[in-house]
Amino acid sequence: IDGGVTPETAPLVTAAGANVLVAGSAVFKGGTPDAYARNIAAIRAAGDGALRKAA
Repeated sequence: IDGGVTPETAPLVTAAGANVLVAGSAVFKGGTPDAYARNIAAIRAAGDGALRKAA
């Protein structure tokens, strides 16, 4: 899925079957590389959590 991917939506779309998530603006909030890394980690953790629940 491309667009609208956030830590809140990642579990929903992953549970619905998405296996590739493309996040843009949700990643770049915060304005620093550390913030970007935290945003990516949050989206990844949210999607992974949904995959584990589905398994």
